[in-house]
Amino acid sequence: MAQKPSIPKGTRDFSPTEVAQRNYIFSTIKEVFETYGFQPIETPSFENLDTLMGKYGEEGDRLIFKILNSGDFLNKVDDSLLASKDSSKLTPSISEKALRYDLTVPFARYVVQHQNEIVFPFKRYQMQPVWRADRPQKGRFREFYQCDADVVGSKGLWQEIEFVQLYDAVFSKLKLTGTTIKLNNRKILAGIAEIIGEQDKLIDFTVALDKLDKIGADGVENEMLNKGISEAAIAKVQPLFHFNGSNQEKLNQLQALLETSEEGTKGVEDLRFVVDNIEAIGLTSAKLELDVTLARGLNYYTGAIYEVSAPKNVTMGSIGGGGRYDDLTGIFGLNDVSGVGISFGLDRIYLVLEELNLFDAVDLPTPKVLFINFGEREATFCMKALAELRKLNIKSELYPESAKMKKQMMYANKREIPFVVIVGETELENKNFTIKNMQTGEQQVGSLEELIKITT
Repeated sequence: MAQKPSIPKGTRDFSPTEVAQRNYIFSTIKEVFETYGFQPIETPSFENLDTLMGKYGEEGDRLIFKILNSGDFLNKVDDSLLASKDSSKLTPSISEKALRYDLTVPFARYVVQHQNEIVFPFKRYQMQPVWRADRPQKGRFREFYQCDADVVGSKGLWQEIEFVQLYDAVFSKLKLTGTTIKLNNRKILAGIAEIIGEQDKLIDFTVALDKLDKIGADGVENEMLNKGISEAAIAKVQPLFHFNGSNQEKLNQLQALLETSEEGTKGVEDLRFVVDNIEAIGLTSAKLELDVTLARGLNYYTGAIYEVSAPKNVTMGSIGGGGRYDDLTGIFGLNDVSGVGISFGLDRIYLVLEELNLFDAVDLPTPKVLFINFGEREATFCMKALAELRKLNIKSELYPESAKMKKQMMYANKREIPFVVIVGETELENKNFTIKNMQTGEQQVGSLEELIKITT
């Protein structure tokens, strides 16, 4: 008995309707990207392993899908290395390539390789799949699409304002109202670590702080203590555990808290510039919220940090995020090229729109005309007419084999094809067509010109 087919965990098949709905999201995001002046690029689905490794932290490196070398990849591996069963040492000997983990690091590699062809500041967008060896769960897949927009070659904060507007524009067009664009700045997190005297524990401090909404203030405090952060240091940041108020009130609190930190004060100034201008310009449907617990991407973000959450009545992780990276291209030898970028999580956005019933009815690519197939002579006559219809972009097809009329009409009904064309002996003799409207049941006989007029 043949084994039942399956697909790998964390991957999915998409039906015609699902593809149409996903394309609706793609086209909406693409339209806004191009309205804001971004140009498309694409990079390979796999990169050299050394391009990706070491760029996402230890946890990220573990989630990279490695590709085995072609041929007898074990033949040249030292026997003692094989016997050690140490995968970290063995991997470089049997794998030189890997599936891309995100679009940001490949983009940095692209900028360095093509720096002499690029006009800076360079505004690019990219919508392609990425792969992560993660544990699948709701909204988290091993193969998923990212839709990124980045600007490299400018340190100006106006682009950070535009990205807030861009998020708002996309979600407004998708009718996804009530999203929250959370904003923080790496300089603020570094400033906090400085004033509590724990600069060397910045990552431990911020990772714990990032869990505030999940484990509460007591949980965060215990995690910080376990990471070696002193009670005196934790006492200094107690106000952050109950950080609330308007964005302006939060900025004032931060300014007072960070007044002795030059870097922290600069972070407050950067945030205030963005907040003040967004308040002056306004947003259509999204809300901007300062969130000092936001600590994503600390391995390469140096300034602004973004994260977008779905409306409060939907249980879903972030549906977008990004930030500023002042020297990401430096990992490939091109220093002092600042960049800032954001990403849309298409697959999570899809799930949110589905849960909220925000998808309009989609028009699948269904033929407008079906020619009934009665045999070779009739089919040849129909194919000549088909060619003329298709020249005019009228979607049409011939049933692929001679079959009973009932079977062919059932096919037309199931595909919701509005017109059926019948060509039998009488039509062949008179060189005309019997055209049936499948909605009304009405039939009429006409020439090719009349057929075109009816179905256009």
